[in-house]
Amino acid sequence: MSSTPSSTTVLGRIPVRDVRPAVECGRRPAKAVTGETFQVTATVFREGHDAVAANVVLTDPEGRPGPWTPMHELAPGSDRWGAEVTPDTPGRWTYHVEAWSDPVATWRHTACIKVPAGIDAGLVLEEGTALLERAAAGVPRGPERDTVLAAAEVVGDDSLQVMTRLAAALTPEVDAVLARYPLRELVTASDAMPLLVERERALYGAWYEFFPRSEGTHEQPHGTFTTAARRLPAIAAMGFDVVYLPPIHP
Repeated sequence: MSSTPSSTTVLGRIPVRDVRPAVECGRRPAKAVTGETFQVTATVFREGHDAVAANVVLTDPEGRPGPWTPMHELAPGSDRWGAEVTPDTPGRWTYHVEAWSDPVATWRHTACIKVPAGIDAGLVLEEGTALLERAAAGVPRGPERDTVLAAAEVVGDDSLQVMTRLAAALTPEVDAVLARYPLRELVTASDAMPLLVERERALYGAWYEFFPRSEGTHEQPHGTFTTAARRLPAIAAMGFDVVYLPPIHP
């Protein structure tokens, strides 16, 4: 009788594959420096025609996840998504990609086809009202939530023309709120990928290999760190900004 290994990876309803950058499939960390912006990409897809979306989450060295960064499809129909992120402190970070079903985008696509054509317009708009009310529940109390609720009220008002009701759900104001607080379903997260963030000097520099023992004096031919320090201004004047000390032996 066989059993499933505990290490088996379970794919969610919306698979997230081939997250990059990745070094040895995530066994070693990708590298960046403080303030460096780099792109995270992943393949995201699902069955059927419902809309999907994705975002990146950076987790800092203290284990605190930051606000997620929305991803966009890099080429239409490619299933390849990407976003740029910027770590702001040195240390060992991680990042992961979350993919999710976007029911509001799916409804908008359907509504923009059916309502103008007069196909089940009442039913479609009723579904839109329920979706907007659900989306509003995830928006903090205040003007932004009120914007979405006001749109839901217009969409659900069957005393208005159907195109007027549809237009209320498609305004830039509603778009802006739902971009910040989307209604996410079937969220699937990738494995966390390691990221080593170092100080900016690790990105580039002119290195000078320096042997302190060679910086002695007549009185003390074998140099010390103290005698070698006198040489540092001359090394800097030559344009070097990193001093490399070889391994020191007795």
